[in-house]
Amino acid sequence: MGSSPDVIVVGAGVLGLCVAAELAGRGHAVTVLDPGGPNASSVAAGMLAPALESLLEDVSPERAGLLKRARDLWSAFAETHGLKLHREGAAWRGSDARAAIARLNALGFEARAADGGLITPDDWRIEAAPALAALGRAIGVTVVRARVVSLNGDARRWRIEGDDGRVWFAASVVLATGVAPPIPGLPVEVAATVDAIEPIRGQITAVDTPVPPRVTRAPGVYVSPTTSGVLIGATMEPGRRDLEPDLEESRDRVAAGLALLGRAGPVGQTRVGVRGGTADGLPLAGPTRHAGLHLALAPRRNGWLLGPLVARVVADGIEGRAAMADAAALDPLRPA
Repeated sequence: MGSSPDVIVVGAGVLGLCVAAELAGRGHAVTVLDPGGPNASSVAAGMLAPALESLLEDVSPERAGLLKRARDLWSAFAETHGLKLHREGAAWRGSDARAAIARLNALGFEARAADGGLITPDDWRIEAAPALAALGRAIGVTVVRARVVSLNGDARRWRIEGDDGRVWFAASVVLATGVAPPIPGLPVEVAATVDAIEPIRGQITAVDTPVPPRVTRAPGVYVSPTTSGVLIGATMEPGRRDLEPDLEESRDRVAAGLALLGRAGPVGQTRVGVRGGTADGLPLAGPTRHAGLHLALAPRRNGWLLGPLVARVVADGIEGRAAMADAAALDPLRPA
């Protein structure tokens, strides 16, 4: 028999751990159940990039505003949980920097011409692995290695069973299971929602080369600094779940990334992650129609950027607080 925490979060990616840390900071005892091993959040550059994501996706002013507000939540969240933010901004190299600057300015972002492109101070970053580890150590959070095989609830509580026979009970459960198939026992319409999430395969490659001063991006490629070199990515391949690296694609992407920097370096490991996406590109975050069952799923490629926002929306729903303004855009019950 397992424990009976206030909240059980199923999944230890960035959304699951952000939700867990937010709830623990509010005084809840939270257990995170996860089978262990790499997940999509760990195969990421950790970019908190509302400006260049808005530019690349050609989003509406309303969407750009949501992404910027999500980024703004990171300051207090990082301070609370001992996470290190890197705020050196990001560079963009494209064919028409003047138009890109005008577009960013129109969306409410700062940008200036530099180095054959532009620099914006509005994009930050966080290193994924240390951040995931720190969130998993948050006071009030217990991470348990377990593969959930069934989930059943009634009006009072949810019962979660692991593949080794352990059982947990909690009044509230948060599904943060990425692109995993629906857990047996989920209500039919929730299972259908989970099953409809689109897998999006991406890969990044580590390269041991002198670290640039900031993230540098161009059409189809980015280079992100780390403590041990750079990460170069990233592909976006909708509909794919396979995890075998495409080494030819990696070589092409690395060559393009190193060309941005004007340097070379020994190529390291290529890693693959599969993210989830919805039709409108925003995550599913908040309560379902079933008491105590909440979702934190499908952030597409902006899981790190949206983590604290999703955490607040889900935590407010669990506590029955008035929803923040941006919650409606993430509502799992919103029209498709």
